[in-house]
Amino acid sequence: MKASEQPALDAGELCFQQPSLLPATCFDLEKSSGLQEEIITGQYLNALLNILNFQSTNIWTKDLFNKIMAYCHAENVAVTYASLQESITNYFEHLFHHPRMFLSVFRDMQPEYFQTAMKYLFGRTQEYLELGNILIDLPGIREKLFQSPGGNRTLVLITLEKCFLLLNSAECVDILSQILQASSATYLQAHNVASFPQDLPKDAFRNLSIVFKDLYDRLTANTQRAVYEWMMKNLQPSYNASENSTSWVSAENLWILGRYMVHLPLEEIRKSNPYEMWLFVSYDNATKQLDTVYDITPDLAQAFLERINASGFDMRNITTLYRLGLLVCFYYDLAEMDSTIARALLHQMIKCHQLRNFQANVQKLKSQLLNVAVQNQTLNDTLGTLSDAVVGLATSQLESLSPRAVHSAISTLNQVSGWAKSQIIVLSGKYLLYEKALLFHNVSQMGALVTGIDTLSFYNMNPNELSQAIQSALAQRALDLSPAQRQGIFRKILDSTHLSSVLINLPSAFFTEVSLFDLWKAGSFNVTLVKKKELKPSQALFLYELLSRKTPLPDLLSIGQLLKGLTCRHIENLSANSFLNIFNVFEKHLHLLSPFQINCLAWKFWTISEASVPPYLLAVLPAQFLDSVTGSRCVPFLIGLGKVDLDHLVWSRQKKRALLQKVQRCLNGSVADEYSVDLLGNLLCHLSPAFICDGVSPEVTAVILHRYGQCLHLSYEQKMEIKQRLIELHGSPRNWTVETMKDNGPFIVLLPKDELMVLVEKFPDFISEIASKTSQPVSATEHLLLAQFESFCTSRIPTQPSNSTPDCEDVMAPSSDEIIKLSEANRFWSVQELSCMERKTFAKTVEILGSVRNFSPLQLVALKEKAKQVWGLPESWKRYHIVSLGRIVTALNESEIGALDLSSIDTVSALRQQTGWNPVQAKSILQGFLDDSEQEIASLKSFDLAGLDASLCTLNSTEIASINATEFSMVLARMGSLPCKSSTLQGFKKKVESVFGTPTKWSHAVLQEIGTIAAGLNEKELRALDEELMAYFQPTAIACLPDEMFKELSPEQIANLGPENAARVTDSQRQHLNEQQLQSLRLALDGGKRRIQDVSLDESTIYPTYTPVLT
Repeated sequence: MKASEQPALDAGELCFQQPSLLPATCFDLEKSSGLQEEIITGQYLNALLNILNFQSTNIWTKDLFNKIMAYCHAENVAVTYASLQESITNYFEHLFHHPRMFLSVFRDMQPEYFQTAMKYLFGRTQEYLELGNILIDLPGIREKLFQSPGGNRTLVLITLEKCFLLLNSAECVDILSQILQASSATYLQAHNVASFPQDLPKDAFRNLSIVFKDLYDRLTANTQRAVYEWMMKNLQPSYNASENSTSWVSAENLWILGRYMVHLPLEEIRKSNPYEMWLFVSYDNATKQLDTVYDITPDLAQAFLERINASGFDMRNITTLYRLGLLVCFYYDLAEMDSTIARALLHQMIKCHQLRNFQANVQKLKSQLLNVAVQNQTLNDTLGTLSDAVVGLATSQLESLSPRAVHSAISTLNQVSGWAKSQIIVLSGKYLLYEKALLFHNVSQMGALVTGIDTLSFYNMNPNELSQAIQSALAQRALDLSPAQRQGIFRKILDSTHLSSVLINLPSAFFTEVSLFDLWKAGSFNVTLVKKKELKPSQALFLYELLSRKTPLPDLLSIGQLLKGLTCRHIENLSANSFLNIFNVFEKHLHLLSPFQINCLAWKFWTISEASVPPYLLAVLPAQFLDSVTGSRCVPFLIGLGKVDLDHLVWSRQKKRALLQKVQRCLNGSVADEYSVDLLGNLLCHLSPAFICDGVSPEVTAVILHRYGQCLHLSYEQKMEIKQRLIELHGSPRNWTVETMKDNGPFIVLLPKDELMVLVEKFPDFISEIASKTSQPVSATEHLLLAQFESFCTSRIPTQPSNSTPDCEDVMAPSSDEIIKLSEANRFWSVQELSCMERKTFAKTVEILGSVRNFSPLQLVALKEKAKQVWGLPESWKRYHIVSLGRIVTALNESEIGALDLSSIDTVSALRQQTGWNPVQAKSILQGFLDDSEQEIASLKSFDLAGLDASLCTLNSTEIASINATEFSMVLARMGSLPCKSSTLQGFKKKVESVFGTPTKWSHAVLQEIGTIAAGLNEKELRALDEELMAYFQPTAIACLPDEMFKELSPEQIANLGPENAARVTDSQRQHLNEQQLQSLRLALDGGKRRIQDVSLDESTIYPTYTPVLT
């Protein structure tokens, strides 16, 4: 109803005029004076809090709000329930998108309003507030505030600013706890912590300390330090120093500090009262607390151990050892220790893998204790008592064990983590020698050792026993099994029963072994069979098409993985209502969709409602569509893009530049503060640090750099700018604290060598940890590794190796301890130093040396020769020897490979896990397997093909033709991932025809399944493909198409490649295209799903004129 259509009012209903005019008969609403002005002026948050505040002591009825509406009408304010509802919705959406404004509203808020807001955000459970015909969703407002970028930051800041002033301490602690637990604790920064009150009541302080202890791992190192200092300032005044101590570090204060005790200065621990330390360790929960000090340093741990020893505890008493938590990882008094205590310590040290750093120190201590633990006893007798220190045993020691000893110790061995693959092979072999038969019970007892069982043993198991094992022990270890093992296990089960029966209990990790041919043979399916299964795109394409014939759309979409199977045609054929009703399902599973599918979704949405297209979808449409992102659309656009992976959405460099320019314009050319960082989300990873950091405060720069540390891929320019900002923010590395080191760990590697040397000398263990990590935004650089190596070498103590040869007399060869500590930096040992290494050192560290990624060919040859010295000639090497060599094995020449025992597909599979084989070596591996296993190519099983991997690329056309088509079909997807040359792919393509028919019969699913094999199509077959299939080539297949074949594609086919495939077109392929084909390629890159015949060849794709298919 319009305002002019409202009924006339009498004077008695005008209860919401100016406060001075309010009559006494206005239902006691004087308490809500100003409400009408708040509504009329659009201050809806204050109005809502006014009503909630009034409601707390009065009964709110619809009639009261009707009178507000009547007042508005009488004041000639054109408002209806519908328009007010829309205004309120828009107002809150605006606040959610502009958290700085939210913060301003909170700061200006009256004390009683603030109290009410806090109560309803963090306490009250009222669901809705009815205002006449308007329904206010209170939990919805709360959820959107928490989920909006910057919303949590606003709540943290305003709570710190006002809560302790306006509410009692207990309430504020509860509120702060809820906010920090519900949000990223990085909103809590060191300078915020400094503003915490220092005079909290004891209970409130303790409760807040508990909150901080729970948040410890989510805080930056500098914030952890700030929290510790705040706690210390609160604890120091409350402690009365005794005559035996000048330190405030009492038992009670240690309990309160919890994990923050690792920030205590050494001198505070050393001068603490021994009685207080005794009291602390005697406390029942002390062990639990000490079990969580994951980032304690050796010096601090030793100081605690010394003080505990001084307090009267017997450090050789087993009960005492059990109380020490992670302090045992730094136990130092090994003099005259007996084997019983050594074994007790080793048992406690099983938890030491949880330490953040210093693992080399831990390994060294375990090795020393291991030597003590086996004194005067055989390894067979003590194996089950050595805890996880057994991973420190060399394979030669494990090889000497009896099968009975391994069987007796299996309950210990199956719980140990950190086994090397070679150790697993030895121990599993020993265990099965004792058990004789491989049964479900045996498999379930083996834990991690189950991955050492060879493929043929799995394949020869009773299928019923194997079916039980695959649902438990094997499901837990599926990702650690080789492709050959997984294929052998699955094939054995499938050989004995129908696929539909297998799928019911098949773990998701094994579902990748189900081939497209298996699904095709199975016929009908029930949708429930694929619930909770991770699907390959080819499986999803086939299953969606099959299931959609009989399954309602909602049931299909309830299986998120099936969304991978939607083709563009499926999306186009959805009615407008159906599409809009299920679009939230697509958004929820956006990460599962291909760039082409997302492009199809965007076009579908655009044709239904241009104005309603989610702004982030505009990024996948042609670049000129970004012109519609202006004004109020900017913030939703930034929020949407900040939540997705931009590299997954946009594949054109030109379009990405246009997109980032739009982002910068939306930000008005600068980043104002932390809220802009929150707003950008993942977008920050694509923007220049110079643009982001320009003109902001040091506190904001720290937030920005921390956020860059979470980016997976950064350009060289970004890295250089980050390095500059890092130095500007923190100054010379000579003055850096350990907290600065920890917070900026990913970027330390960017510093020049001289500055890295300073940090290596100052924080050697932390630098070693950074250098060994590969899963970080910036990989360890040559400078860092060399600085680590040179610093290490300067502190070496010269030693003469035993039994050194004349060539090694003046050479200081690396020791096992040195190799363990250096990790990837071992690459800097000279060839001579590696050649002069002691045999026992090589035997102990071969797995580490084999994992070094950048040894030169000469270094690898030196290590191969060392292996011959230790183990004999290659013909005497066993499977575990070959596996332990890692990359070193690639130094074997053709004759040496031929001498290996390659009768087991598992040995071959281990060889093929290494990269860098040349064609001659690869052919030798294949031929060695055929000869030693006494097989021909025609007899190879699917698991043999899976294990041979890229060695199959050396087959000629005749050999490929002899492969069993059924076995080939079972591992077709794996064959389609091989980087073979064109002639080999052509041979594989012919083999695919024997499975799925001629290429004209191939579906979307077949093209996805065969991968690079599609690059074996000839020009006639390529031209005959339906243009709608082009987007279903795998990107690697596009890149593998020979130039002379790719140029045979029609402009229509190229235009339908989709963005990702278009991006994989090589420069060489591009050079062979004519102008019309190039125009089509630009069209595909730009996200155009359209007909191309109306496109002018001389027209830029940034502003194309073409007719969309979706009209």
